[in-house]
Amino acid sequence: FLEILGSSSIHWTSIALPLGISFFTFQKISYLIDVYRGTTKPAKSFTNFALYVALFPQLIAGPIVRYKDIAKQITARVHSTDKFFNGIWRFTLGLAKKVLIANELGQVADAVFNLGNGDLTTGFAWLGILCYTFQIYFDFSGYSDMAIGLGKMMGFDILENFNKPYIAKNFTDFWRRWHISLSRFMRDYLYIPLGGNRVGKQRMYLNLWIVFVLSGIWHGAAWTFLIWGAWHGLFLMLDKMFLDKLTKKLTSLITIPATFLLVVIGWVFFRSETLSQSWYFLTTMFSAQMQTTALLSDFLTNRALVIFIIGLAISFIPALPLFKKIENKWTTMPTTAIQSALIIVLFFLSTITLANANFNPFIYFRF
Repeated sequence: FLEILGSSSIHWTSIALPLGISFFTFQKISYLIDVYRGTTKPAKSFTNFALYVALFPQLIAGPIVRYKDIAKQITARVHSTDKFFNGIWRFTLGLAKKVLIANELGQVADAVFNLGNGDLTTGFAWLGILCYTFQIYFDFSGYSDMAIGLGKMMGFDILENFNKPYIAKNFTDFWRRWHISLSRFMRDYLYIPLGGNRVGKQRMYLNLWIVFVLSGIWHGAAWTFLIWGAWHGLFLMLDKMFLDKLTKKLTSLITIPATFLLVVIGWVFFRSETLSQSWYFLTTMFSAQMQTTALLSDFLTNRALVIFIIGLAISFIPALPLFKKIENKWTTMPTTAIQSALIIVLFFLSTITLANANFNPFIYFRF
């Protein structure tokens, strides 16, 4: 078409697309389907519909908000000092996740993935993918926290999008905790229309696999994303077959590390630029490659090491029984003073870090 117009110098890969197009496209699709099914009433006015579509806090990278979850809030919202304060608290936590943790670990992951074939060792490969594993979690959950926080400041209650995903006991549990809004979207608009659990077992397994292959392609038109989706689809199928029952009989000391390891392997495909890079990275991870000309100090600073330990602790401490007791006490005791102090400290550290850093967009801006 461009050649016919005499503009063959313009390539389709160079065409500018609106930021976050996939997320607000998902929202429009969900609105149309829900109204068609009769599960939600259409917006009373175009203004209300436009507000839903263009609600900026979560517009760019989620959570994916369905109209029925926010319809009443569009016309009548509850504002309070406590809600606004909680919004500031949540926004600051998200900002700190992104700026203080994700960006720092992202630099290590990028440096490792940019190493030449002769420089990548088994230790470096594990360091790089683990840094990316925590980077993508704190980056994406940080954006979701900021979106939820901004929503609260404006009186909106946006549904949660993450719930401690790395303490999942199997892949089914993982997708109940990771990108929850996408999981619900895929379930309601792909899995159930394909037949869901109402069909035979063989077809149900195929439906699961199809849904997650399509989820992988949604993240990017590349073989690496397709394999990432197929990898998750495979283990969700195995959960339905026998793993879900098995994991309930096993201790979490086995199921959590095993699930985490399999998720990490999947992230190799998600992060790699090509299939050859992902295969080389995986073979290096599970071999004894030690020879290299690179130095650990070239990309792992003392600050990055401390941040890595903090990210590790935040991700896995919630699995400890003691954490639940502390969490219950935190929710029942007056914490305004503590939160206020943390808001000031975290916002100050984040601002100082941003002022001295290069531009580093959220990972999910690309999807």
